[in-house]
Amino acid sequence: MSATAISLPRLARHNPLAATGAVLVVTFVILAVFAPRFAPHDPAQIDLPNRLQRPSSAHWCGTDELGRDILSRLIFGSRISMMVGSSVVAVSLFLGLVVGSIAGYYGGRLDRFVNMIVMNAFLSFPGILIAIAFVAFRGPGIFNLVLALSLGGWVGYARLVRAQVLAAREREYVEASRALGATDFRVIVRHILPNIIQPVIVQAAIGMAGAILAEATMSFLGLGVPPPTASWGSMLNDGRAHLFDAPHLVIFPAIAVMLAVLSFNFIGDGLRDLLDPRSRIEVGL
Repeated sequence: MSATAISLPRLARHNPLAATGAVLVVTFVILAVFAPRFAPHDPAQIDLPNRLQRPSSAHWCGTDELGRDILSRLIFGSRISMMVGSSVVAVSLFLGLVVGSIAGYYGGRLDRFVNMIVMNAFLSFPGILIAIAFVAFRGPGIFNLVLALSLGGWVGYARLVRAQVLAAREREYVEASRALGATDFRVIVRHILPNIIQPVIVQAAIGMAGAILAEATMSFLGLGVPPPTASWGSMLNDGRAHLFDAPHLVIFPAIAVMLAVLSFNFIGDGLRDLLDPRSRIEVGL
């Protein structure tokens, strides 16, 4: 515990971008959890006489075409992005761990079927197209959006886990566990997964950035959460028609998406430096 506590401040000094990303993520999470407390106005309140107002003391980020406060909608929109992003990563990571572990551990025909047929079939189509087709068929909504984005998201985790399990299953500690009569499930869960989880954690952090960007893309296309629920992607879509006369409708949601994506990418880089022994030696951690 002390080594970890010592390494974290050093990591922050050697990788200030990771520290910045962590601060931004904590900020987004706090805003998402306590959105009603931080939002200065009701995000769905329509005020047509004050539509398309520029940023002012009354509305720090201005108002949209219906007079709704953009700052309040940005704060409530962080709820959708954080919830959808974390749910997509959780579902994709679980499926990837299960499929990748089984394929890598047992190998043979099962591995060839999963790797050559199933995974390549999903990788042959862009994940966003699969998500668009799924939501178009099932209808918009948070649950359908999470399922749609998870359909293509699990493959990357499965391939990473499969490659790690293929290398770990021949190690001495795995052979010793088998010799002592441990079941396959126990060998995978207790001995293999804990030793291969580090790159998976890094991939999950970077995957959060991709999931948030995918959610914004789906909402921009009108396939995310239905209105009047605030979403960064839908705010970008609403402000597209006023790009020249009221550019703040696009600028502030775009900055929110950019900061959220960058913060998780920075955290992924920081976790890689923290969890990789070679990177720790290079930076003196």
